[in-house]
Amino acid sequence: MDAITLVGFIAGTLTTVAYIPQVVRSWKLKETRDISLSMLVLYAIGVSLWFVYGVLTGALPIIAANGISLVLILLLLGIKLHYR
Repeated sequence: MDAITLVGFIAGTLTTVAYIPQVVRSWKLKETRDISLSMLVLYAIGVSLWFVYGVLTGALPIIAANGISLVLILLLLGIKLHYR
């Protein structure tokens, strides 16, 4: 693995892992009042497009980070809609 790909994987890991505490907190407290629905939807669309870009270009760090991020965002969006 070259240095550029390694940097991509590290960056993707950090930005993806950063979302986990919010998902866990929302799940435990069953509370998402302070999270904007429009932000989640826009973020999910953006991450989906980054995922597609990664697939089209074959960029594994982008595919991995945005695929996992999309799952986390959709979980948070589901929690938000469920506990409205």
